[in-house]
Amino acid sequence: MFDYSLAHWLAFLSAAVLLNLSPGPDIAFILGHTMRGGKRAGFSALFGVWSGACLHVLMAALGLSAVLAASAFAFSTVKWLGAAYLVWLGIQALRAGGAGSLIKAAGERLPIARIYRQGILVSLLNPKVAIFFLAFLPQFVVEGAGSAWAQLMLHGGLIIVVAAFIEPPLVLLGGRLADALRHNEKIGVWLDRGLGALFLALGARLALSSR
Repeated sequence: MFDYSLAHWLAFLSAAVLLNLSPGPDIAFILGHTMRGGKRAGFSALFGVWSGACLHVLMAALGLSAVLAASAFAFSTVKWLGAAYLVWLGIQALRAGGAGSLIKAAGERLPIARIYRQGILVSLLNPKVAIFFLAFLPQFVVEGAGSAWAQLMLHGGLIIVVAAFIEPPLVLLGGRLADALRHNEKIGVWLDRGLGALFLALGARLALSSR
């Protein structure tokens, strides 16, 4: 069970590191919330994205992602839902005008549960992520090393473990910068606008994407 060669692990872990280092919508979402609300908001976004990734891994292992990849209707439906959700988030951030940004009072709690749920939805409503897991993970399934679904779950989970070593330091660095700017109201307003523009751009990018 899970009997792999050293070359297998070197190839997989190298790919996992490179994948997590490459910028994408998930990293943009995490860093955007970090800059807007500090480390607490950043880690909420991070855990939300990871939760969504776990569900993608589960769907890939169960074969549900294959349905999404094979059906143009299913792909388009999820794509447009995801794009609409990102655009809605962008409009909400633009309308905040700094009210929900770094200038919040120290004792006020940020809506971390809402940010966490947003992270899950941003990940789940991106059909490209589902198809990526479907295309990437099976390459590391080895005959005789266990059932295919168990190997898919193992390697998918390890991608998230690798992310746990790469992404939290980015949140911590962004959080330190956010703390330094916490009392600057003008910067808080521009961070809200920047986050809104980022979400709108991600929504447009997803809407224009194809399989």
